[in-house]
Amino acid sequence: MRVGLLGLDMSHAVEFTRRLNDSSHPECIAGARVTCAWPGGSDDFELSRSRVGRFTQQVREEFGVEILPSPQAVAQTADVIFITAADGRVHRRLFEQVIEFRRPTFIEKPIATSHSDAAAIFDLALAAKVPVMSCSTARFGAPLANALAEHLGPVIGCDVFGPMPEEPTQPGLFWYGVHSVEVLNVVMGRGCREVRSVRTDETDLMTATWRDGRIATFRGTRSGEWKFGVTIHRAKAVQFVDLLHNSWFKETLERILRDLPNGKSPVDPADTLEIVRVIEAANKSRPDGRAVPVEEGG
Repeated sequence: MRVGLLGLDMSHAVEFTRRLNDSSHPECIAGARVTCAWPGGSDDFELSRSRVGRFTQQVREEFGVEILPSPQAVAQTADVIFITAADGRVHRRLFEQVIEFRRPTFIEKPIATSHSDAAAIFDLALAAKVPVMSCSTARFGAPLANALAEHLGPVIGCDVFGPMPEEPTQPGLFWYGVHSVEVLNVVMGRGCREVRSVRTDETDLMTATWRDGRIATFRGTRSGEWKFGVTIHRAKAVQFVDLLHNSWFKETLERILRDLPNGKSPVDPADTLEIVRVIEAANKSRPDGRAVPVEEGG
């Protein structure tokens, strides 16, 4: 299976390529290979601008990836497309450029930096009958799946924490908070009704209330240890899960390559859209901590 990458300005592009193209890697996945890529990059996004050249050279020289001149050239030759541009603002435009080729498409987190763009992507995909998925690699971590599989009764709440550096071009929680909000969605399910969020120089703290009255929190940190975790409150026990582990990329790749080429996504679009709405509500709440509803449809 030929995988084509759109965007070479984030580390995930390199990590996915490593696990597909390096047969000596302990997490190598057989049956697919990154064969081509388009570098992309955003001039007004320093982290993108400073990394795209280095990552392009790395995938070309270390992993034998052919660098092509346009997104359309990649889509024309690939069987599956990964949109791995670091800048969530450009994901909709990139998808629009390749939709005519009708390739199954994985879109890196965040799928977009607004609900309107995210919904437009799914509308385009539905109309063209193109399977599309987007998620954080935190969604498929084995420790979290194993914890939720334990027979400890329903989830009555959870407290997630994780690093949350900020980037000026990526609004609020969209840059790194998206990882932890995705974990909230996995643990609690859909149905978030409103959020309150407070920001200081070092910390974001978000409280989310579900329609059934359950409450969850997210603490995003800009100092201290770089670590992801969640405390899950169950009817019969309290569980702590250390979320940071090396197999995130392998498990995500396995889900993508198993399901997308067969015309389905392992992540319901409704979950992805709710994650975007929760982040938008949290961003609106940050200046004054007021309660902001997570409105249906954005």
